[in-house]
Amino acid sequence: MSRLATRAIAEELMDAEDLDPETYTAVVADLARVNGVTMAARPTLAFLNRAARGAKRLKLLDVGYGDGDMLRRIAHWAARRGIDVELVGVDLNPRSELAARAHTPAGLPITYLTGDYADHAGAGWDLVISSLVAHHMTQDQLIAFLRFMETESNRGWFVNDLERHGFAHWGFPVLATLMRWHPIVKHDGTLSIARSYRPNEWPVLLAEAEVTDAHVNRYFPFRLCVERLR
Repeated sequence: MSRLATRAIAEELMDAEDLDPETYTAVVADLARVNGVTMAARPTLAFLNRAARGAKRLKLLDVGYGDGDMLRRIAHWAARRGIDVELVGVDLNPRSELAARAHTPAGLPITYLTGDYADHAGAGWDLVISSLVAHHMTQDQLIAFLRFMETESNRGWFVNDLERHGFAHWGFPVLATLMRWHPIVKHDGTLSIARSYRPNEWPVLLAEAEVTDAHVNRYFPFRLCVERLR
């Protein structure tokens, strides 16, 4: 049986509590570069184009923002379209807030918070999104997150994550070596692929969360995204 037949459970190095802030900032900065090379923002921005039709103003929550690179892309996306946005990121790791603030120019309509997304229920979100977060969660945590998004988003929600795929699992460490990304990025990126889901696993999760009318889509390269539009 392939070692990717089931999801890996091991913890990632960047989540270690004793990882110093400087190393963490370097890691998430390289992860932002990974996202650029792998066109990670493209599926999310395509979703926003659909979800924002006719909107003049949007209030968006990004769960697990990391370096803040997705929120920065969304801020520029909104500015080009003349959409007034309130962008809020929440992340459990306080080191993410330090890194995101350091990498974000002044003047962008982004608020970075440290804490639990569940504490932000009832805030009138139009959209809730996440990127490279779902595979960090246990199945029970992910089901709770799906229920939160379904309840709290007025226009819809979007999960942007990886696909557990053999070629990606083999190829990412090669790419990370060639690009000279941080060794933790090489290790954790490979593990993240092993921790992620496959297309036939998502319908079971959605059913457990009692979510209907959500769609699971593949995007190149090796992105597996789940979309719910209202």
